[in-house]
Amino acid sequence: MARKKSSFWWLFRAGKSHPSGALEIYILNNFISILLDNPVLLYKKNTNKIYYVYTEKMAKLTPRSKDYSQRYNEIVQEAGLAESSAVRWCMVIKPYGFAIRENMRDILDKMFKNTGHVNAYFPLLIPKSFLNKEAQHVEHFAKECAIVTHYRLKNSSDWKGIIVDPEAKLDEELIIRPTSETIIWNSYKSWIHSYRDLPLLINQRANVLRREMRTRMFLRTSEFLRQEGHTAHASAEEADTEARKMLDVYNDFATNFMAISPVLGPKPEHDKFAGALTTYAVEPMMQDGKALQAGTSHNLGQNFAKAFDVKFTNDKNELEFVYATSRGVSTRLIGGMIMAHSDDAGLVMPPALAPLHVVIVPIFKTPEELQLIKEYIQPLIERFEVTKLDFHSKYFKDLIPLKWKIDEDAHRSAGRKFNEYELKGVPIRITVGARDIASGMVEVFKRESSEKSAIKIEEVDLHIDQYLYKAQNNLFKKNKEFRETHTFTVDTYEQFKEKIEQGFVLAHRDGTAETADKIKDETAATVRSLVFDQPDEAGKCIYTGKSSTKRVLFARSY
Repeated sequence: MARKKSSFWWLFRAGKSHPSGALEIYILNNFISILLDNPVLLYKKNTNKIYYVYTEKMAKLTPRSKDYSQRYNEIVQEAGLAESSAVRWCMVIKPYGFAIRENMRDILDKMFKNTGHVNAYFPLLIPKSFLNKEAQHVEHFAKECAIVTHYRLKNSSDWKGIIVDPEAKLDEELIIRPTSETIIWNSYKSWIHSYRDLPLLINQRANVLRREMRTRMFLRTSEFLRQEGHTAHASAEEADTEARKMLDVYNDFATNFMAISPVLGPKPEHDKFAGALTTYAVEPMMQDGKALQAGTSHNLGQNFAKAFDVKFTNDKNELEFVYATSRGVSTRLIGGMIMAHSDDAGLVMPPALAPLHVVIVPIFKTPEELQLIKEYIQPLIERFEVTKLDFHSKYFKDLIPLKWKIDEDAHRSAGRKFNEYELKGVPIRITVGARDIASGMVEVFKRESSEKSAIKIEEVDLHIDQYLYKAQNNLFKKNKEFRETHTFTVDTYEQFKEKIEQGFVLAHRDGTAETADKIKDETAATVRSLVFDQPDEAGKCIYTGKSSTKRVLFARSY
């Protein structure tokens, strides 16, 4: 029977001359496919012989223009970033995805330490009574909490399985942390006594758990990894300065490492963090025009200090409550990076965060040919080993070592390797074969621009340095230009409904939660930010016609 076309690129292998025991066959005119499986049975007409043929499946992603959401899911899966867990609503972060997370974590850790913060760790389990102490906080998180009620299991009386021991009920239920303010401020009560103990600048890296019914890898899962900062201060002004400063740190990271250009500003009153006076947010635009809340920094005022009775003696020898902030970014940043920087071939990694900057793919048939290639590129490898990349920023001053590998796996075709590394977004791929050795060249493929060129081997490291910085800058410029060209200013609700389909919208609103809810119900758009530096401007709410003094940013969001 004739072999049907599929949505994948298949390489057929049979014979004996390949290093893995197979010969790549590209012309299949003399073969008839008997069974489309792995292995495939092929019948060769002119010899009346049947061959077992093993196949390599090449991922072909859904085009962005056809189904942006599906394409995102395919990249996460095919690039080996994450997968669904046996635990419903949770995910498994695979090694390549976790390597991206480690790079983000390590860079942010240095940025925090450069601003005077130190790391600590607090318990996963929080006594239920702690959540009761801050009314807004418990009201917001109550429906998202997982609760530990018992401390022991036992075999059932019929020996058919394990059950919860009813005699092991906890005196007080424990909440698996949805966030850590309450458990941390309980500790701060014993740490803070005088203005000399302030400011207290603590950072924690942890997992949190919030019940999610509709999940998406990295963007929204019940358990996720995050960084959260919790600081204590001697004045309201100092606390607000801290909250804004850490928003600037997040913006620095987004701009110079993630290569995205977000909008910054306070959240509206009805959308701030539970228990905060002000929530400042980082809101970048994804390629489908939607916003992603990529990070938040909260001025908590004295709310949590009052809830946990954390007082200090100020420099006037007066007793008052401490002023607080908190902040956080999570593995959601990985999802934002995927959506901001990907094309129809897969992920495009910003070089500043890439787990792998350069992959070298030798083209060889025998171990002897591979050895010749490795000898040929050895001077290049020696230069790679000492190469440091300078992606420094306002809050990050370190150099990043160039990360590289040689893929000498003889059991996978070159085409399969090319497909994999494009999916993973590796910034540079170098291909070396016998012809390249003879000409003193190598072939260099640049992922961000999809350009391929032949370069003299002694000049490769110079080209790579230049390209990595150029690629980083190009990705930022593309994201910034896309946001700017997809941000619209409107004055009527009809204009609003048209433009919200295309991106961000700046419009007047009356400031009430009721109007915000009605606009959300009708258009799925919310107020994302009361944008910094947005000028005062008299106008009318696009929905109610009531007076307004400033435009705000609306968008649909993840």
